[in-house]
Amino acid sequence: MKAFTTKIMIALVLLIQAASVAAQVKITGKVVDEAGQPIEFATVRVVGTTLGTNTDIQGVYELSVPQQDTITVEFTCLGYSTIKRQLVKPQGTITINPKMYEKTTELGELQVTEYKKQTNTMQNIDVSHMSITPDASGNKIESVLSTMAGVSSKNEMSSQYMVRGGSYDENSVYINGIEVYRPQLISSGQQEGLSIINPDMVNSVNFSTGGFSAEYGDKMSSVLDITYREPQSFEGSLAASLQGGSLSIGQSSAKFSQLHGVRYKRNSSLVGSLESKGEYDPQYFDYQTFITLKPSDKFKISLLGNVSLNDYRFVPVNRETSFGTSTNAKSFTVYFDGQEKDKFYTYFGALSLGYTVNKSTGFTLQGSAYQTNEMVNYDIHGEYWLDEAGTSGAEGIGGELGVGKYHEHARNRLKLNVYNLSLKGHTSISNNNISYGVSLNRESIYDRSREWQWRDSAGYSLPHIANEVNVIYSQTSSHDLNTTRFAAYLQDTYKVQTSSGLLSIIGGVRVSHWDFNKETLISPRFSIGFVPERNSRFSIRLAGGLYYQAPFYKEYRYEKVDSLGNAYIDLNRDIKSQRSVQAILGTDYSFRAMDRPFKFTTELYYKNLSNIIPYEIDNLKMVYSGINSANGYAAGIDMKLFGQFVEGTDSWISFSLMKTQENLNGVKVPRPTDQRYSVAIFFTDYFPNIPRLKFSLKGILSDGLPTTAPLMTRDVAYFRQPAYKRVDVGLSYQLVGGEHRPTTGFLSHFKEMWLGVDAFNLLDISNVSGYYWVTDVNNLQYAVPNYLTRRQLNVRLSMKW
Repeated sequence: MKAFTTKIMIALVLLIQAASVAAQVKITGKVVDEAGQPIEFATVRVVGTTLGTNTDIQGVYELSVPQQDTITVEFTCLGYSTIKRQLVKPQGTITINPKMYEKTTELGELQVTEYKKQTNTMQNIDVSHMSITPDASGNKIESVLSTMAGVSSKNEMSSQYMVRGGSYDENSVYINGIEVYRPQLISSGQQEGLSIINPDMVNSVNFSTGGFSAEYGDKMSSVLDITYREPQSFEGSLAASLQGGSLSIGQSSAKFSQLHGVRYKRNSSLVGSLESKGEYDPQYFDYQTFITLKPSDKFKISLLGNVSLNDYRFVPVNRETSFGTSTNAKSFTVYFDGQEKDKFYTYFGALSLGYTVNKSTGFTLQGSAYQTNEMVNYDIHGEYWLDEAGTSGAEGIGGELGVGKYHEHARNRLKLNVYNLSLKGHTSISNNNISYGVSLNRESIYDRSREWQWRDSAGYSLPHIANEVNVIYSQTSSHDLNTTRFAAYLQDTYKVQTSSGLLSIIGGVRVSHWDFNKETLISPRFSIGFVPERNSRFSIRLAGGLYYQAPFYKEYRYEKVDSLGNAYIDLNRDIKSQRSVQAILGTDYSFRAMDRPFKFTTELYYKNLSNIIPYEIDNLKMVYSGINSANGYAAGIDMKLFGQFVEGTDSWISFSLMKTQENLNGVKVPRPTDQRYSVAIFFTDYFPNIPRLKFSLKGILSDGLPTTAPLMTRDVAYFRQPAYKRVDVGLSYQLVGGEHRPTTGFLSHFKEMWLGVDAFNLLDISNVSGYYWVTDVNNLQYAVPNYLTRRQLNVRLSMKW
């Protein structure tokens, strides 16, 4: 009888347990921030109970709770607003994917934003207010980057930038995980046109000035990781100014979304402020599309496309340049004949297929094709006079220093195709997020170019040889090349919350091979971040590794001279990748001042450089030696004060000190990017009595770069350009938005609308982009500065719906 009773009791317990399991509700999902990035260690709990869990590194969570009539789920995380979701009579499996926004706390009349802690070298940049930021180039993302600590830009018409002593070619740019490229034949900002990044389509911007992880490619200086947004409903934006205009339209349904962007730029007035006068006819057009399809919860298909057509035509007439000092002033006058016609056409397409195996594992297969078709053609003849200021060589008065003629000719054509196929994946195991990938690149290059310059000084052609007429410079190139690159990476991200604080460790290795020079590279990388529990306002990070700069086409071209003295370009098949051993130590300290939040960031870095391919910079043109013939280093400190100097608007001040040097032909010289100091400010404000009126300021003061004469290297002689100094300001008035959004009528359809006016180069400073060199018959050279744009006004109108 006792045994029978025991069996009955066991059966009852099993029935109760079965009923309890049957009455369970499973709640799963993914928690993301406003940029769509996963939030790790967010707390998910059921209100009124002790049941709860935390999200993993991918922001994914899973929670089982007893079935009830009503269940309230609460999502909390430091620095974000609390979110609650109420479930009425839930059954089975429920999916909740909340989007959390940075916390805003009311303190009297103040709104205080708490800044997210940074535990690695990748920083997130807010792009929400870029549409009303003054920018002469129209490339707003890169324009804001130029105000970051460690970043330098010396040409307001260009989207190119240098990072911590690296060149323009040492920066990786990714859009939706796919690497994109810059044109190869660009030599000046007025040729460049529009950046490949469309700011109207951007969802998030992440940027690293060094110490980045193994998932990013073989570049030595920086990574710019752009993610385009997926529209949640019908949306659009329109912007127009004296520089051009843009239009974007997006639409979304349950399984399909599309976003299209068109930009047009014609900045004739801006380039017309250059000292070379004539007929400027630049036209830049860009169309981009981002389409996503989600056939099921596990599959996602996306298409990214871009067509960019940049045309630049210039018919010069004359140029007058005054330069020198008050005691040694000079005047340079040129009368031109001829024209320049350039074309930079870019086509880019990428197809991605994503597959989610489960909440912890997913794969992405990507295929992309990139083509740039570039033509630079010019024939320009000029007659010049170089005089002491206040005299006129044309009238034969005795201040004449040089008089002559010149002719510059170029017929350059470059067609570059890059095809890429890659497979990437990630797997989360406990506190570890393991990511991995392989990629195959096929590059096809068609190069045909011929350049020459003829100079005549005081009636003699240079170089002067009796009874002969010679050109001072001549170069030809003719190559057809096909190469293949292979790369793979493995990386682990480990994050854990301990009693001592939040610890983040990222370690990985990247392996690559190039069949052109038979070189195999192994690149280990790491970063460690820690936020102490006792003082969560403070965070520290350490990063480093072995980084390589895999040579691209310009870097392994080198000049050879035949027996007749003619120069031609050959390809160096013994070229090696430039190497950089990096160490970075950074700290963040968050504090409050004036009842507002601030964050002070400091980073110390050192780069040991070897296998350097020396180069010289003229404006935006980089001329490589094509040979690994130098070694050197770069070291510095970057500081940034970020916060709300004015309530509700983010601003920052950055300050950098840096030294970079190389041993060139046995002589220690500064590298062409040796910018010893830089100060930048990005400031936004509004008028207290007119809150709809906003003021924006962007200012840069940075040291001049080392430069030298053409066909000469810095180990022979060099000098520094003047410091770059520029201030751009803008005033914007909100016509529609916030509390001033009509509920009826035509304007009720708009989310916001702004009318603004900008003053570019407010102080009207003549910055130098490069030099035109005048050589007399005695081989004495004069450096005549080429100045950048002067003060310009711009009117703009922007709107979103």
